[in-house]
Amino acid sequence: MKYSPKEMQSILSENEFYFKKKFGQNFIIDENIINAIIEKSELDQECMVIEIGPGAGSLTYKLSKFVKNVLCYEIDTGLKEVLESNLEDCLNVEIKYVDFLKANVIDDLKKYQYKKLYVVANLPYYITTPIISKIIEDKIPVDRVVIMVQKEVGDRLKALPGSRDYGSLSIYINYYFEVRKILDVSRNVFIPKPNVDSIVIELSRKEKREMLLDENVFFQLVRDSFKQKRKTLRNNLKAYPLKVIEQVLNTYQLNLNVRAEQLSIEIFVEMANAIVRSKND
Repeated sequence: MKYSPKEMQSILSENEFYFKKKFGQNFIIDENIINAIIEKSELDQECMVIEIGPGAGSLTYKLSKFVKNVLCYEIDTGLKEVLESNLEDCLNVEIKYVDFLKANVIDDLKKYQYKKLYVVANLPYYITTPIISKIIEDKIPVDRVVIMVQKEVGDRLKALPGSRDYGSLSIYINYYFEVRKILDVSRNVFIPKPNVDSIVIELSRKEKREMLLDENVFFQLVRDSFKQKRKTLRNNLKAYPLKVIEQVLNTYQLNLNVRAEQLSIEIFVEMANAIVRSKND
């Protein structure tokens, strides 16, 4: 596997591959960045890795040298010949040419034996949230997710209360995972070169989470609280039992004039649980 822009372009041209904007394709060509991702992901031979969107196989090739198996999902069948060429000696790699969002991943994993399950991937902006949501909602038993995303998305995933990037996505992700930044990635290490820089984020599944009486109530409350970000809870949550919510806020020396971005996950959990209890009383 060769990583220079010239070599990569040559392989793509030989196989008559053309980038498709609808798939948000940007292939990484910097071996040093790939090595850094591998190192910081703490991979070993007990790991099974799911890669979503292997592209030309630059990351896949390196993953195959460090882990037991790699299962890839690639939506673009036009990459088949490129991947077969680049990964011809990677016998522990399986590629399924299907949309990851429509795949039955739990079934696909049944034939594999592993002790740890990781997702490692370079994700296009438009599909980052749906992919993480599928991992959560399908209960795919991942221990760690290491994803390269556009910087603005990464900033939202790791945002803390009170910051401008903090929103419903931050709470959704941080409820299930511990989030940390692994490294920054320049736009110059991709072909074609995207308009923005990227960031590599690690999501480690939380061993213990805040106890919720009803997850649906919690996530709907969070979404509604951030519906109009500059408005207060009093304005965004008019359809909710405001007295119940205010009682929770008061225990934190807060009131309904607070904005959602100022509230921690723990406060949202308490508010959601209080709402559920008030319905059952």
